[in-house]
Amino acid sequence: MDNKLGFGALTAFVIGSMIGAGVFSLPQNMAAVASPAAVMIGWTITGVGMIFLAMSFQILSLLKPNINSGVFGYAQAGFGDFVGFCSAWGYWLSAMLANVSYLVIVFSTLGMFFDKPGHVIFGMGNTWQSIVGASVLLWLVYASVRRGVQTAATINAITTVAKLIPLVLFIFVTLIAFKWHTFTFDFTGLEFGPQHDLLSQVKSTMLITVWVFIGVEGAVIVSSRARNRRDIGRATILGLLTALVIYVFVTLLSMGVISTPELAKFQNPSMAIVLEHVIGPWGSIIIGCGLLVSVSGAFLSWTVLATEAPLLAAQNNMFPKSYAKENSAGTSIKALNLTIICIQISLFAVIYAGGTYNSLLIIASEMILVPYFLVAAYTLKLAIKNKNRGLLLFIGLGATIYGIWLLYASGLSHLLLASLLYLPGLYFFIKAKKELNQPYFIGKERIFVVLLVILAIFAIYMVATGHIVLES
Repeated sequence: MDNKLGFGALTAFVIGSMIGAGVFSLPQNMAAVASPAAVMIGWTITGVGMIFLAMSFQILSLLKPNINSGVFGYAQAGFGDFVGFCSAWGYWLSAMLANVSYLVIVFSTLGMFFDKPGHVIFGMGNTWQSIVGASVLLWLVYASVRRGVQTAATINAITTVAKLIPLVLFIFVTLIAFKWHTFTFDFTGLEFGPQHDLLSQVKSTMLITVWVFIGVEGAVIVSSRARNRRDIGRATILGLLTALVIYVFVTLLSMGVISTPELAKFQNPSMAIVLEHVIGPWGSIIIGCGLLVSVSGAFLSWTVLATEAPLLAAQNNMFPKSYAKENSAGTSIKALNLTIICIQISLFAVIYAGGTYNSLLIIASEMILVPYFLVAAYTLKLAIKNKNRGLLLFIGLGATIYGIWLLYASGLSHLLLASLLYLPGLYFFIKAKKELNQPYFIGKERIFVVLLVILAIFAIYMVATGHIVLES
């Protein structure tokens, strides 16, 4: 049996990884922080930046065919083992937390259907009933991924097609219902006040827009399983452009159906309420069912991606070697167990911490920024090293500028909190180096470790003194 993935499966993997829960909450998420003008600018910046990043993945997959560990493989090749490990750890954490958020939004959607005033069952996806249901779904996916990436990819391809149907229907209906005077109402966001000007609004959209594009590297992560390496880049570009068109239409058309201030007050998934406003109760049912199918597919994709991260890192001596062992279906059971158990623990934490989809969105988005930036920086480094002043330099420079912009736009407080989550990963890196009888840190890596520890301690101080407030 051929366990390799073709162009169609890779493209479905990219689209399935990106289009999950985020698109169904985009109308409210964007309206809450930005005006139509800021949203248009935000999508333009993100679209151009993500195209540069996707082109980086495409050109690196051709220039460095020997690197099969994708995002963190490029970081390792360009900046050493420790930086490569940090990229792998950040990517794995982001993928794991993305899955927690998917489970939360699934049961939040069920709450929209079954909860009644005075009788809350699923709530915002953080009640005990929601966590029990999420846990059952989690272990069903565990059983599927144990059977191998090919099985998961086939199921993902089916759910990808199914999820696009309600999205296309939503775009068609809202396009007909679109009203220009509704769209231009408070076009620049005067309601936000002078302290939240157009630039501030644009910055506020960045983590949201990055969130819905997380997964653009899906084909790169499973590159070692691709039937043809040229399909990796093509699938990445096609998947990105498909998602970008859908996201832009969903956001802007919603703002032309319901005014931005009113849209900002909606409960998520806000797409359901927008469509219900146009065609009646069937609108929320259609979007609710679409979301459940979409998230199930994305959850499967991201369980595969999260499992692949420790496996590939172990194969490249950045994780303990036991994580590199695969079963007969090609799945690293130890990496899968680590991912599933951490998701389960995070689900229990959601009950006690009162976590919501939006808070998980912010953390997962923040953790992916460093891995993305390092891919861009490696592309630029290759261009400078090879004295390539043409396409490679253009792509590397554009992607790096976008990566720096994302780190700036996300804010210092979020970066400090991210350093806390990077710190526990040192255990896995040190254990891997110990198994190889190699020094834990060499050269500049010592400086990076000291800096990471200092940032983590400072983050703890800022949280303890109330200067940084954890969102719930």
